[in-house]
Amino acid sequence: MLEILCVIDDDKIFTYLLKRIIEKAKIAREIIFFENGRDALDYLSSHKEDVVKLPQLILLDINMPILDGWQFLNEYGKLKSDVSQPISICMMSSSSEVEDYDRAMDTGHVMDYLQKPVQIPSLKDVTDRVLSFLGPK
Repeated sequence: MLEILCVIDDDKIFTYLLKRIIEKAKIAREIIFFENGRDALDYLSSHKEDVVKLPQLILLDINMPILDGWQFLNEYGKLKSDVSQPISICMMSSSSEVEDYDRAMDTGHVMDYLQKPVQIPSLKDVTDRVLSFLGPK
């Protein structure tokens, strides 16, 4: 089980449903939510040396106000080397465009791309891969 999972998405209905899915699947002890990439980056920046507060996985939407998923990835790339633990990022989108998938995977920061609505099996698969990457505690 992940200690902290971070969701960056401005769709309140989707995040409510996603929270229920995550709780049902028992994949994270704690879930933190941000409605835009700016707030999430501010959180990561202010906790970059505190592994207890950093998520192991970020589920990132593409389309959001203030700082969208693409802008978040660009800014995260500048911050990544200062963060004290590896953070896996999984892009989420209702878009099935191959260009979006390719663009996400080409950033070098995204481990997977899930199409909305997110299903428990695909979410568990992503989580299992993150946990295997992190190794035993």
